[in-house]
Amino acid sequence: MAKDSAQLAALGDPTRRRIFELVGARPRTVAEITRQLTVSQSAVSQHLKVLRESRLVRAEPKGASNVYHIDPAGLGQMRAWLDRFWSDTLAAYKLAVEKPSEGSK
Repeated sequence: MAKDSAQLAALGDPTRRRIFELVGARPRTVAEITRQLTVSQSAVSQHLKVLRESRLVRAEPKGASNVYHIDPAGLGQMRAWLDRFWSDTLAAYKLAVEKPSEGSK
C-alpha cells in the first residue's frame, strides 16, 4: 500500500500529471517536456524525480541526457491495486441486481 500511496500522491500534483501524460504519449527528454510546460527545466527535473521514485516513470540514458518512459512495472502495480476496487464494485453491483426485489416475493 505504501507504494500505491506514493504513486497516488505523485499524480495528485497537476504538473506531475501533465508530465506523466506527456511521457505516456511518447518517451521524452527533460528539454522536450519543458517546452510543453510553463515551468522551468529545474522544476521538471524535480517532478520527474518524484515520478521516478514512485516508479511511474523510468529514465533511460541516451547520450548526455535521459529519455523518460512510463515504468510498466510500477504502473502495473498501481493498476492491480485499482483493479481490486473495480472488481469489488462489480461484485457488489452483481449481488444488488440479482437480489430479489421486495415486490417479487
